[in-house]
Amino acid sequence: MTIYPAIDIKGGRAVRLQQGRADQETVYAANPVDVAAEFKATGSPWVHVVDLDGAFAGTPQNLAHVEKIVATGLKVELGGGMRDRAIVDRALSIGVARVVIGTRAAESADFVTELVQAYGDKIAVGIDAKNGQVAVKGWVDTTGTGAIELAQRMDALGVATIIYTDIGTDGMLTGPNLIAQEEMASSVKASLIASGGVSRREDVVALAEIEKRRSNLSGVIVGKALYEKRVDLADLLTIS
Repeated sequence: MTIYPAIDIKGGRAVRLQQGRADQETVYAANPVDVAAEFKATGSPWVHVVDLDGAFAGTPQNLAHVEKIVATGLKVELGGGMRDRAIVDRALSIGVARVVIGTRAAESADFVTELVQAYGDKIAVGIDAKNGQVAVKGWVDTTGTGAIELAQRMDALGVATIIYTDIGTDGMLTGPNLIAQEEMASSVKASLIASGGVSRREDVVALAEIEKRRSNLSGVIVGKALYEKRVDLADLLTIS
């Protein structure tokens, strides 16, 4: 089970939102690069970064910060505003290890196909669901597409990694939607990274147990629980 500590960047600061709502923001650090350096020092190989300004604006706003995070030596998984080829090219050119396509994946299979053909497993698709329906544009709009339906379409295109976020649990510290995550893992061949709701060590252990049944559930993103010290990153990195 790979642990992806999360950094959400908004206005150049490290923040967390509740259920993706811009008006429910908590600032945890003035400089997200300092947070990344702490994750690196703790032993994490990865960091999951979301450019929240980019998610709402439709194009990344914080690549300068991302480039500095890359320079810490962490492998960076980056989402938020990745909606055209030039931006994806730019992100990968500054050293981002994996780019997450969200909104455009729901809109254009051709766009995803083009990126997968060009970059292979450096492309992930982020599927964010509210009541099982895909939400896009920084979770502002809900589509009529089912999360599993979209995941299976992306799987068929050869997408190597799917990040599945249950919006109802995100930032709420209520525990992940284990049933939804296992159902998603059983529906695709791609590696699945679970996101949303982790509040304690036992949540990660529960996801690791699902991994024993569904080996493609390979990772979990942990955000608010880390910042509020409900879990310890060094300890989570020992869970397998």
